Amino acid sequence: MDTIYLVIGLIILIVVFIDILWTTLWVDGAAGPLSSRLTKLSWKSLRIMSGDNSKFLSLAGPIILALTLLMWILFIWIGWTLFFAGDETALIDTQNRGTISWTDRIYFTGFTLFTLGIGDFVPKEGFWQVATTIATGSGMLFVTFGVTYVLSVIGAVTQKRAFAENITGLAKNGRLIVEQSWNGTDCHDIDLFLKDQANQLTTLTQQHKAYPILHYFHNEHVGEASSVAVAIFDDALTIFAFGLPKQYQPNRVWLNEARTSVQSYIGTLHSAFVNPADSLPPIPNLSYLRSSGLPVVSDKEFEQSMSELVERRKQLLGMVEADARRWKEVKK
Repeated sequence: MDTIYLVIGLIILIVVFIDILWTTLWVDGAAGPLSSRLTKLSWKSLRIMSGDNSKFLSLAGPIILALTLLMWILFIWIGWTLFFAGDETALIDTQNRGTISWTDRIYFTGFTLFTLGIGDFVPKEGFWQVATTIATGSGMLFVTFGVTYVLSVIGAVTQKRAFAENITGLAKNGRLIVEQSWNGTDCHDIDLFLKDQANQLTTLTQQHKAYPILHYFHNEHVGEASSVAVAIFDDALTIFAFGLPKQYQPNRVWLNEARTSVQSYIGTLHSAFVNPADSLPPIPNLSYLRSSGLPVVSDKEFEQSMSELVERRKQLLGMVEADARRWKEVKK
């Protein structure tokens, strides 16, 4: 018996199943140690290869998802192959073709994990029969978790795009959202929209916590980019909260709820290794709103308020840039 192969195989299996369970079941745990590093490395590589071309990067999410599943399959397959290599007599060739080779072990492990086998190789009686049963169960478990994970991610991607289109469909920047909400007296026409979008963003935040891979689903069209949409939404909320006197602002409860939902979403960025930018994005320009007749505060007062939001805005810029976007797509 070659104990080294058995131990190495067992270690690989333990690590990969921890990663699978961590990634698919632990909502607050982000991705597992293997999956998180794979997604980060893959995203960086794809950005370098594409030169940040949005059309190419729109394939990044599906590619990274496929690579994650492939990694799990390979590690499970390798782990069980090494495990069965721990004993030269673990497998029996029912056709008596000679010594069991590494190819035979790989073949046996593959059909044990993903099929019921064809009977040309069988496990030795006793311990190895039990091990084969466990291997078959692990394969079925992987298929179940893998399919569930893919369907959940795809559903979350759809909701992510829907949120982005709701924001960018209303206006291409935060200033226009504020301008369109002005009814000549106040901005209460936007109240229900703020509440609805805050609820959607809260749901999206929880999905990002459960599936950090969502950060790597890049959209070719900027109107479907959630990173840009969140930044636009926050610019509008910033103007509502600090650029308008209180008597003209939207419902304060829903405004605060919306700003909190953005902050919670920003809090998920660390799970995708997204760091705050080193520089600050430009603050919204109130002069356009002032010229349109809105009762905005003075530029000096607004700039003073912005000094309290330095870290928040750096995080927003970091999010936009990590998605291979530019802040000018938020301002245009």
